[in-house]
Amino acid sequence: MTASIATDWVEVHEIMSARGAPLALVADVWLADGNSLSMLKSWRERCPCIPWLAISGDDDPAVVRRVHEAGAQGFVHKQASPEIFAAALETLLAGQTWFKASHADKPALNRDWAISPEELGLTPRQGEILQLLLRGLPNKRIAAQLHIAESTVKEHVTAILERLGVRTRVEAITLLRGRRVALL
Repeated sequence: MTASIATDWVEVHEIMSARGAPLALVADVWLADGNSLSMLKSWRERCPCIPWLAISGDDDPAVVRRVHEAGAQGFVHKQASPEIFAAALETLLAGQTWFKASHADKPALNRDWAISPEELGLTPRQGEILQLLLRGLPNKRIAAQLHIAESTVKEHVTAILERLGVRTRVEAITLLRGRRVALL
């Protein structure tokens, strides 16, 4: 079994056209082309038997509720351990749902290991963006919070991922698990 990675729903449909329907769809609530929940109806119509596991780094407790209401079969926070993610996926593949206690329902992880942007080889602005990225915010929300253009955020995120030696936001979150970015 091989996994395919898509950054937006157009790529999902292209991959499915080329390779057929997947066993399961694991999709971030926030993709480059917006909120995935709006795509769930289309996904359900096209692939009614394929389970969808939603993931997000967003700490808003309403995210889990919205995912459930939208019809997804499960939810895992991006800060969950790989074992939790595997258990959730196995549960969905067995025809059950996975809505265990969310990350937001639990006490905050102990993130006493502070690391500065400079220690990561980042600029102070990239450090600010990384902090928000680690919270699971999409580019649009990062741009709004920092009062900068979304295209500027995209450029910074690309540079951050490259500097960290990772390809995706999930890989960055995993790499920095147990650390917090400390700004001066």
